Amino acid sequence: MPTPLLRSVVVALGDIKLAHSVFALPFALAASFLVGATDGGRIEWARFSGQLVLVVLCMVCARTWAMLVNRLADHRYDAENPRTAKRAVAEGRLSVQRGWGVALTSAALFGALCGLFWVFFDNPWPLLLCVPVLLWIAFYSYTKRFTALCHLFLGGALAVSPLAAAIAIGGMEGLTAHWQTLVPLALFVLLWVGGFDVAYALQDLDFDSERGLHSVPAALGWRGALWASRGLHLLALTALVFTPLADDRLGLLAWCGVGLVGALLAFEHLVLHMRGLAGLPMAFFTLNGIVSVMLGSLLVVDVLL
Repeated sequence: MPTPLLRSVVVALGDIKLAHSVFALPFALAASFLVGATDGGRIEWARFSGQLVLVVLCMVCARTWAMLVNRLADHRYDAENPRTAKRAVAEGRLSVQRGWGVALTSAALFGALCGLFWVFFDNPWPLLLCVPVLLWIAFYSYTKRFTALCHLFLGGALAVSPLAAAIAIGGMEGLTAHWQTLVPLALFVLLWVGGFDVAYALQDLDFDSERGLHSVPAALGWRGALWASRGLHLLALTALVFTPLADDRLGLLAWCGVGLVGALLAFEHLVLHMRGLAGLPMAFFTLNGIVSVMLGSLLVVDVLL
């Protein structure tokens, strides 16, 4: 029989949908290759493969921590909202105490994994920065209590992934050496995530307004929120252009990625315009999942060729 702790872990992981790591993980992997590869696309695989495994494990633990904090911070609101009432903490399938236990365990594992970069790769920066990173990615969950810019805080939580991965692979030197490539990529993630989260929040427009929660839809209404989402995605695409411009190793494939991202975002907004809330599952999960996996893959392949 599974122990109560193991059952809590299973319930927690099932609730936060590990597959949704697809929104940030490809950018962490792309940044890892951008920092780890030389100008000729060569990589010291004996070292890099171990670093890459740690990056992936850190991403999983960090996301688990952030998502569980979100569920715990919002569980009372979630219980009152028909859309979210079936979430594990809101429904009572996962107690607040056990939820915090799993969340803090994930945070501790994240810190331990960060320490391994120092032990095996002589890089202390992941360990030194692990607590600020954990605090930053958890902060989003409280922002809708005081600002309609909460969507950009979510974007900022995901945007830290390529920067953190760059530091994990190459230390601060890796980040400073490639900042002209990585900062536009992180800015793209911030604006892209913020844009689709504005559209996603349309589902809770009435609920947020009634409860006094802050969001762009609650502040601007349906039409205003859609235009805000479009504007953020236009800015995101503009930021993305500077990634291949700043790195001579990126060429045709990266530029194809920029073009495809533009086409997918335009199609996403067409779906939302034509279908409204009924189009959100395709626009939010399917199309944005394709954006992240496609763009991350093209950047990795391009830098290796």
